[in-house]
Amino acid sequence: MGGRLIQLVASNVWGGAERCALDLCRHFSGLGWSVTAYTRDAAAVDSRFAACRIDLRHAPLSGAFDPFTIAELASHFRGEPHGAIVHAHRYRDAFAAAIARRIARRSDIRIVATRHTVACARHPRMLRRLYSELDGHVFVSRLARRRFEAPFGGENVLKGPVEIIPDSLNMSAPGVLPEPEKGPVIAQYMGRIMPGKGLETLIDALPRLRGKRTRLRIVGGGNPDYVDGLRRRAFARGVSDMIDWYKFTPDTMPLVASSHFGVTPSVAAEAFGLVNVEFMAAGRPVVTTINGAQPEYITDGEEGLLVAPASSQALGEAMEKLAADASMRRRMGEAAFRRWENDLAWEKVAGAMEKFYFSLLEGN
Repeated sequence: MGGRLIQLVASNVWGGAERCALDLCRHFSGLGWSVTAYTRDAAAVDSRFAACRIDLRHAPLSGAFDPFTIAELASHFRGEPHGAIVHAHRYRDAFAAAIARRIARRSDIRIVATRHTVACARHPRMLRRLYSELDGHVFVSRLARRRFEAPFGGENVLKGPVEIIPDSLNMSAPGVLPEPEKGPVIAQYMGRIMPGKGLETLIDALPRLRGKRTRLRIVGGGNPDYVDGLRRRAFARGVSDMIDWYKFTPDTMPLVASSHFGVTPSVAAEAFGLVNVEFMAAGRPVVTTINGAQPEYITDGEEGLLVAPASSQALGEAMEKLAADASMRRRMGEAAFRRWENDLAWEKVAGAMEKFYFSLLEGN
């Protein structure tokens, strides 16, 4: 029997949290649930939900105490069936939903939040009551939970089940794909082109691979001024001719298939690192940094190579090692796929989310 699910998606740009929300909508809709997504009326997000025929509604979603969002949700909640689940992907939106629930007098509605970032809880004393108002909490990694709970000094202020459920992708994995038969070795970065992703370090690492039949492919989009700055940096380092720039595409798997390994050199700590899953699901090893949650599912020398953030020397050495050794890439790629299959496949993650949702509804 299907349930009722409402996802709150506040960003006006497409990223990992938005992909997670859409994949959950698709999954539970496929199970027969009635699913709605609230967004900020942003074309970059709405177009993807609309393409999957997800019921869309709009609200400002501009903060915990945004009166317009609270009023919209309260009005909506009054007409909801018994036992609906509201899943927010930012705490501030979950707080707004909790206030709306009180106004609507719908204590049967369950509100949960997923933490997609590595950051301490904001205003832990002031918002302590609001944190306890929520019915459940999901963290995408142990690091995300540990950092969030640090200000509470070990005190348990989170009501209801608290689960660590990693990010995944609602897709059919291609398995361990063969490498391209011809051409240079392709190291591929995919994702947002923005500060904190380590692209400056990546460009600075490239001179080490000069003359090694290796190219860097950068797939994604970002602020044009920032992208121009990266291009100027590449020119100044003498590596412009080693980089191919690709615009973002919703179907990244053909590009993954034509690459040899992934590179995610984030300087800012990643709460999970969803793009790594795409490489691992295709049997591609990844060079990534140790300052986020990546070591929770990538072991150095097994599924990929881990390096210190912001170290162009360490990154260049790791890339050079993988570029030069096809047997190492094959061994690590097979291990990466096994790790994906055992721990990160969509069926595993979606099953954990199903169990989590049903635990919220018990006794409702």
